[in-house]
Amino acid sequence: MSLSTSILVPDASDDAPDWPAAFAERYRQAGYWQEQTFAQALDAAAARNPAAIAITDGPLHLSYASLADRCRRLAGGLRALGLQAGDNVVVHLPNGSAFVEVCFALFRLGARPILALPAHRQHEIGGFCSFAQATAYIGCDQLEGFDCRQMARQLRAANPCLQHVVIEGVAEEFTALGELYRSEALEHDAGQAEAVACFQLSGGTTGTPKLIPRRHAEYLYNVRASSAVCGLDQHTVYLAALPMAHNFTLCCPGVIGTLLAGGRVVCSRRPDPDTCFALISAERVTVTALVPPLAMLWLDAQAQRQADLSSLRVLQVGGAKLLSTAAARVTPILGCTLQQVLGMAEGLLCYTRLDDRQELILHTQGRPLSADDEVRIVDEQGQAVPDGEVGELQVRGPYTIRGYYRLPAHNAKAFTDDGFYCSGDRVRRTAEGYLVVEGRDKDQINRGGEKVAAEEVENLLINHPQVHDAALVAMPDALLGESTCAFIVARNPAPSTFALKQHLRSQGLAAFKVPDRIEFVPQFPQTGVGKVSRKDLRESLRLAWLDANRGSSAS
Repeated sequence: MSLSTSILVPDASDDAPDWPAAFAERYRQAGYWQEQTFAQALDAAAARNPAAIAITDGPLHLSYASLADRCRRLAGGLRALGLQAGDNVVVHLPNGSAFVEVCFALFRLGARPILALPAHRQHEIGGFCSFAQATAYIGCDQLEGFDCRQMARQLRAANPCLQHVVIEGVAEEFTALGELYRSEALEHDAGQAEAVACFQLSGGTTGTPKLIPRRHAEYLYNVRASSAVCGLDQHTVYLAALPMAHNFTLCCPGVIGTLLAGGRVVCSRRPDPDTCFALISAERVTVTALVPPLAMLWLDAQAQRQADLSSLRVLQVGGAKLLSTAAARVTPILGCTLQQVLGMAEGLLCYTRLDDRQELILHTQGRPLSADDEVRIVDEQGQAVPDGEVGELQVRGPYTIRGYYRLPAHNAKAFTDDGFYCSGDRVRRTAEGYLVVEGRDKDQINRGGEKVAAEEVENLLINHPQVHDAALVAMPDALLGESTCAFIVARNPAPSTFALKQHLRSQGLAAFKVPDRIEFVPQFPQTGVGKVSRKDLRESLRLAWLDANRGSSAS
């Protein structure tokens, strides 16, 4: 759902819904929530080993002591500029030390970064500024060939609340980020453990994402518990290949988890195999995280190149379900343990554990992070279904939010009366408590009354040796209501449509599940965090169908 004011209107009376007092007390008593902020947590990590390298960003190797000092000085500069506690600030930076320093400086100020993705442009950034009444935009001169300064001029003209524009690089008429480090360091931490630390973005693919308020205490628990499950320590070398702003890369356990564990973060602005394989080899990276399309790209590349990835211990894959056929290739080809992750920026995280049986690692998306994660799987009437049956995933717990920012009307639909978040994910739970993702409601295609699960067909298609990736989506059909189209990214030489259908039939697939149409594409459209944009695939089919039917009507 879009944040456009024509659809979702901000309501300051329901700013950032909090946990009920009884739940908050329970989580504090359990030790999940502690009286600590992100700035304090970084200071503590720096005090433990100030000389250790915290961040490698190209030729820059920044120690923990230097990182903490730069964050304090930048916080002082931002305060001198006029920013203060409670301000909403859009942060629109690529992976790098500057992103980390800006976030921690804002944490110290008590200001609240809205974590925009590098792929966002005028539509999304303008939506954030308007909706959240942002007082500042922090970007860079050039972002993937895009001039953020020109956009900033338009942002300021359209948003009177936007008082400050800070630019990394050549700032032109704006405030240069580098100049702010010359200020007196801000030693006092104005953040509060129970306050909103930052805003993550909803994972929806329609319009401008909704803002997800993450508070210091609960988000730090998210980080600490994830770090424990993933085995992070002072020897961890984490490659930030996906955008740092994304929940997965930032805190699951990601960049901040690595820093608070005393490890080292290696920054990459590109997630492609050429760039990342070189960094893994040179920096002896031990852990990284990818979305499934990138994981499959890495698998194909490594099968051909045999790069030195011997230091890599764990590959996390999340953001969407990794097909079991691809999951089975990770350890043989990359030489590391696969950790599947089911997560949402709204909260719940499930991980396969590093010592799990192969069956669990390959065929599930893990079990909940916390003992106090309350998970229920319900049918269309909201009634719990037995283990093994598919239903909608609903969750509440010590790090799952109780509502989106300033959207009480939407919250009334997205959350149950007893506080469970309705994820829209269709899952089933095994007898051992592991979750298996079966897609989202919209990924289930109703073909003339017969239900086709997209993932089932995709798994079989990707098993064909000449198929690199596959996505099955619904397309309009005058007779059936919906029919199916499989988009295929093929390996050379590409298989024929006939061969693919024969392949599916040979697997024993029911005839109604064989795609009605097959389209070959060089790559899939993607969302800002690298997931396949099924919305765009469906839209292309819808428009083609409308054109064809207009032609029929005219004749």
